[in-house]
Amino acid sequence: MTRRLILSYLTVTMFVLIVLEVPFAGLVADRQRRELVTGLERDALILATIYEDALDRNAPYSPTPALDYAEESGTRVVVVDVDGRSIVDTVRNVNDDFSNRQEIARALSGEIASGTRRSEDLGRDLLFVAVPVASGGRIYGAVRITADPADVEATIHRFWWTLAGVAVVVLAAMALVGWVIARSITRPIVAVRDAAVRAGSGDLDVAIEIGDAPPELSELVHRFNEMAGRLSDLIDRQRSFVGDASHQLRTPLTGLRLRLENLEAMVDSDALPEVEGALAEVERLGRLVEQLLTLARAEDAPIEPEPVDLTELVAERGDLWAAVAAEHGISISCHGTHDGPVMGLALPGALDQILDNLIDNALSVAPDGSQIVVGVEPGRSRHRVRVTDSGPGMTEEEMQRAFDRFWRSDTSTAGTGLGLAIVRRLAEASGGSAWLEAADGGGLAAVVEVTAG
Repeated sequence: MTRRLILSYLTVTMFVLIVLEVPFAGLVADRQRRELVTGLERDALILATIYEDALDRNAPYSPTPALDYAEESGTRVVVVDVDGRSIVDTVRNVNDDFSNRQEIARALSGEIASGTRRSEDLGRDLLFVAVPVASGGRIYGAVRITADPADVEATIHRFWWTLAGVAVVVLAAMALVGWVIARSITRPIVAVRDAAVRAGSGDLDVAIEIGDAPPELSELVHRFNEMAGRLSDLIDRQRSFVGDASHQLRTPLTGLRLRLENLEAMVDSDALPEVEGALAEVERLGRLVEQLLTLARAEDAPIEPEPVDLTELVAERGDLWAAVAAEHGISISCHGTHDGPVMGLALPGALDQILDNLIDNALSVAPDGSQIVVGVEPGRSRHRVRVTDSGPGMTEEEMQRAFDRFWRSDTSTAGTGLGLAIVRRLAEASGGSAWLEAADGGGLAAVVEVTAG
């Protein structure tokens, strides 16, 4: 936006300079040329006065005035008699016939002739002025002065270059002023944009300070700060409510489960399925509360992750879940755990919970007699932990939605729909990411990527 504003200022300035300078440059050029012609006409008339007596009375004359003038002005002076033959020529011998020259013929007819013509001898254009030598209405001859207009053209060109230099200076000054003005407008906008990016990434503790700014932008910044503050307060309250509610629900749920377990031993066989169903629902509700509490804590996770040995962690969690998996006839295989330490950055305890959730999910879908593979894939700057099962897998759309809170692909199962949401939140809080992809040969692979530590 700054560039566009500066470009608009420069476009307007350039237009004004062209409108003003181009006609002015042409006017000055015409004036310089007219002044040269007028000066030559004046000098020619003075020389005509000097040689008037000599042409009128055939009196003796001297070429010295013409020679002195020609040397001083760098011009050529030719004085001819009434027949057009030269009596004075500052360049050639005298007595040459100039009557066939148009400017001489016009001067001998009583006119003052001026203009430019091409000199074949010199190979360039020459400026000429021819005036009659007359007295009492009679014409006795003519005086012609020819000059090289290069000096005048050089003066004109120097003036044009001066105008161009002035234009450059004006444009540079306008660019500087335009940059200052544009920055005063765009600086608050850039600050709001950066703050919006930070807020979009979850950092709502933003307070924009812009100093002097146009009233509209100051109002925008004030409203943005106010909005960010309210959002931060609302989210803090929501997190606090989830954490408090989850924590407070644990005690009555524990008591309810104990009462149901006591009731289980007291009811007859007809009512026993209902009690067992109630116990299952209480267990499910308990897991839901625990996961909500975990998710709430993840939202308030510390900013700085710590180094974790991924190979050691994978081996440890694989051993821990091996007994549970064996009960379902499923084996857990850990790959990449014997190649030395692979250090990754994660929040304390985050990868433990991530692996527990992923292995638990894999166990819930893996068929009996299958294998769950947990592997470490080292990289240069990022490491990956992959948990692969042989279950039914998911469609592309289901894999995209699987990380949404409370979403379940099969509502008939006892899951809470929070496991993968917790996985992604913990991974992102650790500076990493998590996703699902189809496994080779069927099944699903859950991948967690963290920064190398």
